[in-house]
Amino acid sequence: MTITHKHIDEIFEYDGSQINPSWAFQEFGIYGSSIITWIGPVNITPDNLKDFADVGLEIKSNYMANFICEFFDQQPPNMRIAYLRQRLLVMIFREILTEYGVQTRREGDDIFVDGGKLSISIASVSLSSAKIHFALNLEDKGTPSDVETIGLYDIRVNGLQIFTEDNLLDLINKTVTKFIDELETIEKDISKTKVLG
Repeated sequence: MTITHKHIDEIFEYDGSQINPSWAFQEFGIYGSSIITWIGPVNITPDNLKDFADVGLEIKSNYMANFICEFFDQQPPNMRIAYLRQRLLVMIFREILTEYGVQTRREGDDIFVDGGKLSISIASVSLSSAKIHFALNLEDKGTPSDVETIGLYDIRVNGLQIFTEDNLLDLINKTVTKFIDELETIEKDISKTKVLG
């Protein structure tokens, strides 16, 4: 499976519509499986909520690093595989944070640092593809008042700020590269494994 990664320098809002099928093709002309990353606010409108548990809740933040993944390799698309890939992405990002000395806690697909919620995520499928949205607060601003949150720029290790605008893109690229490598390794393992029978 070939996966194209494109980082968009333009700042724009994630409102939930970007998880619709073939968004990367319609907006950027990217065919096939892809990961689109960008920085921007999140404010998911009620008509774009995909998680029944989130109905009636505010999902918003002034400043987030957004990842939209779309996969066309499973036909028909498989919701379970979509969620397994989502969890894999979340765990890879946690692993990277550990390399920076950041202690984290995971609850399902949510990452917490120092008791604050750092991430949001959803997976879903359409008739043609599987989609994942994963996003990380950069600052603890504009988030729902009833949720304790933290941003990447707020994290300190031994009193030192770990993430800034200067190394954010490196962090995004490292996460995407490790995620794609993991998915490609799985495909290679499948192709060289003798089936039981």
